[in-house]
Amino acid sequence: MTTTAEPARGNHRATYREVLAEPRFRLLFSTRTVAVTADSLRITTFSVLIFAATGSALLSALAFGIGFLPQLFGSLLLGSLADRLPPRALIAGGYALECAAALLLALARMPIAASLGVVALVALVTPVFSGASSRLVAQWLEGDAYVLGRSLNNIASSGAQLLGLALGGAAVSVLGPHRALAVSAALYLGCALAVRLRLPRLQPGVLGSTRDSTQGDGGAVRASLHGAGLLLRGRTVRRLMLAQWLPSAFVAGAEGLIVAYAGGRHFAPGWYAVLMGCLPVGMLFGDLLVGRLLRPPARERLVVPLIALMGLPLLGFAAEPGVGVSSCLLLLCGFGFAYGLGLQRPFLEALPQDGQGQAFGLLGSGSMTLQGVGPACFGAVAAGIGTSNAIALAGGAAALTAGWILSWHPPTSPVPAPNHSTESEIGAEQHACSSPAE
Repeated sequence: MTTTAEPARGNHRATYREVLAEPRFRLLFSTRTVAVTADSLRITTFSVLIFAATGSALLSALAFGIGFLPQLFGSLLLGSLADRLPPRALIAGGYALECAAALLLALARMPIAASLGVVALVALVTPVFSGASSRLVAQWLEGDAYVLGRSLNNIASSGAQLLGLALGGAAVSVLGPHRALAVSAALYLGCALAVRLRLPRLQPGVLGSTRDSTQGDGGAVRASLHGAGLLLRGRTVRRLMLAQWLPSAFVAGAEGLIVAYAGGRHFAPGWYAVLMGCLPVGMLFGDLLVGRLLRPPARERLVVPLIALMGLPLLGFAAEPGVGVSSCLLLLCGFGFAYGLGLQRPFLEALPQDGQGQAFGLLGSGSMTLQGVGPACFGAVAAGIGTSNAIALAGGAAALTAGWILSWHPPTSPVPAPNHSTESEIGAEQHACSSPAE
C-alpha cells in the first residue's frame, strides 16, 4: 500500500505541473471538478423546482441548503467507512448514488418532503466517499505537492461553481428544471464510470486500533463516533479544524446577505449575481497566486494576515458602499481564502495514519454544515441591526478568528508546527478505550 505523504521538505516548492503529472490524482481531480459542476447545477435547479411548485421562499432556501446540513451527522455516524472500505468502489458508488438521486428528482413526481429527503440522504453519505478521495490524494502527493493539489482542487471548485451556476440558469431556461436535473445526473454518471474504469483497485486504509477495537462490537456507527471523538479530543487537530471552519462560516454568513444588500441599496437587476461572483473569483486568484508563487514556510506565516484579509474588507459594508466598492471589497475577501493552503501541511501531519479518511470527511462536512448555519444566523441578526451592519459583523468575527490563531504561538509562527505527539496521544487513548475494562 502507498505510504502516507511525507512532510514538506523545507523550502521545496512544488509546481502544478508536478501535481498534474500524477495520473491517479489527475483522475480524481477531473471527476471532482465535473461533480462540483453537477452539484451546482443540481442545487440551483432543485431550488428553482421547489419554488415553482410551492411559491415558498423558505422551502426554496431549504432546498438549496438541504444538501449541506446533514453532512456533519453523516461524518460522525459513518465517517469510519472512508478508511474501512475499498476506495474505488466507495468513490464510484458515491457518484452513482448522486446520479440516481438527480435522476429520481428529474423523473419522479414526489411530494416536497420526499424530494428533500432524497437530497438529505445523499448528503448524509457524502463525507464517506469524499473522505476516501481526500485520503488517496494525501497518500499519492508528497510534501508541497499535496498542498498544491489542494490548491488545484480549490481553484477548480471555484470555477466549477461559477460554471454550474451559469449552466443551471441556461439549462433551466432552455430545457426546464426536470431536464436540467437529468443533465446533472448524466454528469454524475460520467464521473462514476470514469472512477470505476480507470482508478486502480486499492485496499482500504491501514487498519489501526480504532477499527480493531470497534469493528467486532459496534460496526460502522460505533467506530465512526469513536474515531471522531478521538480526533476532536486531540488539541492540535481540533484547533486546525476550527481554523478552517470558522472564517469560511462567517464569510458565508455575509455572502448569504448579498442579495438582500443589493436589493436594499436598489442596485440594478442582475448586479447581485456580479457581487456573488466576486467571492469565488477572488478565491481563484488567491489560491493560484499564493499556491504558485510562495514557498511553504511563507504560506504558513501568512495564515493570520490572509484570514484578516477575509474579514476586514467586510467591515467596509457598514458604510453601505456602491456596486464598485462592494465588488472590490468582496474580491479582497475572496483572495483571503488562500489562508487554507498554509494549514494543509500541519493538518495532514497532525492526523493519525489510520484515520485520515474519516478526518478529511469530518473536515469537509463540518465546513459545509457551518457554511449552511452561517447565513441563517447572520440573516437573523440582520433583522435587528440591518443588512449592511450584519455583513460588517460577520467580517469582524472572521478577523477575530485571525487573532485567536495568532494567540496559539508567538507572532513569528502563528501556525502550530506539526506535532506527532498528537498521534501518540490518540494511540494511547485508543489503547485505553480498547482494553477489556471498557
